[in-house]
Amino acid sequence: MDPVFLSRLQFAAATMFHFLFVPLTLGLSILIAYMETKYAWSGDKNYLRMTKFWGKLFLINFALGVVTGITLEFQFGTNWSRYSEYVGDVFGSLLAIEASAAFFLESTFIGIWIFGWKKISAKAHAIVMWLVAIAGNFSAVWILIANGFMQNPVGYDIRNGRAELTDFLAVITNKHGLLEIIHVVPASLLLGSFFVMGISAYHLLKKQHTEIFLKSFRIALVVGLVSSLTVGLTGDMHGVNVSKTQPAKLAAMESHWETRAQAPIVMFAIPDETQEKNKIEIGSIPGLLSFLGFHDFNAEVIGLQDIPKQDRPPVLPTFVGFRTMVGLGTLFILLMIYGWIRRNKLLESPNFLKIMFWSIPLPYIAMEMGWVVSEVGRQPWIVYNLMRTSDAASPIAGAQVMVSLTAFILVYGLLGAVGFYLMAKSVKEGPEAVTA
Repeated sequence: MDPVFLSRLQFAAATMFHFLFVPLTLGLSILIAYMETKYAWSGDKNYLRMTKFWGKLFLINFALGVVTGITLEFQFGTNWSRYSEYVGDVFGSLLAIEASAAFFLESTFIGIWIFGWKKISAKAHAIVMWLVAIAGNFSAVWILIANGFMQNPVGYDIRNGRAELTDFLAVITNKHGLLEIIHVVPASLLLGSFFVMGISAYHLLKKQHTEIFLKSFRIALVVGLVSSLTVGLTGDMHGVNVSKTQPAKLAAMESHWETRAQAPIVMFAIPDETQEKNKIEIGSIPGLLSFLGFHDFNAEVIGLQDIPKQDRPPVLPTFVGFRTMVGLGTLFILLMIYGWIRRNKLLESPNFLKIMFWSIPLPYIAMEMGWVVSEVGRQPWIVYNLMRTSDAASPIAGAQVMVSLTAFILVYGLLGAVGFYLMAKSVKEGPEAVTA
């Protein structure tokens, strides 16, 4: 049993499961803060019921996110000690700020929000929810900056056989990290919007609490429309940056094998890494890859054949992940535009409501696939062009990793089952009556 492969599998499983809860925490917190602000300023009890209903789901989700996230940082010491030793001076400082500042603030404000009902004014309580949302997204910023360093390492020098931090400002203004922030945060808002719209659609189809869920749906629709367009725009910016900094990832994303100008995009393909070509290609659009990567139809795009085999990422998961992410992103924009057209006739649009209910999982899939593209597409590097993944793992036996991997799957599976049961139960119960 290869300990490097098993360690990668364990970290991927733990991270992808943890990330089922992170974007909803980021996006839903902002929507709840807006709803509570509407209550604080208008006194409309329907907004209070909305706040408490969505707040309950938020708290269940947040608790699961905390529990599943704690173990991730431990893995840098247990499974990836050589990585931590080599780049810990840079990477560790970012995680320390995230944990000791941003996450601490978020947790503190959540405590005040939970126990502060009727103890502070409605407006002060709404401000606390905004602080929860800001702190949560600020926490994500530091994680994304850390990942940006792994994708495009800057602000360091090699001293004493390790990467040591020399320019903190360069690290936190790293273009790759900043692009991740302006892409992932709106994507989280989009996911939160789909979550609210999907659950609202469920109740609207049953004609339950229609006033509350019509308002919830329309609030989320506006946020979803804006964030879906923002995600598309920032995704294009990300693609241009990747074409310059990680040409191997770009080639794998499009299963592009031969270096050429006016490089095409193939709408459907089956990559064959052994033969270094695509088994099947359908729907080639000349010049489109050159344009999307460099905003120039005549630009030359490096193919995988001109990249050493030991430096190529796995093509199939990167290619499929990218296609899935982009396809779903396009679908989200179309659904949001249609929803905006029908926003005043939602009760007369049962088919659209059904689509939105069954679409709840789609943003989760899109975001998970985005991370597959980002992380698998960076291989074989754990820090791009600085440290290979094979050199980063701890000197431990594969059997040891297999034991912890099995434990992760069992424990996380149980946590997930309990969490999703509690959320489903709360959704079916609907908003509670309020007296204040």
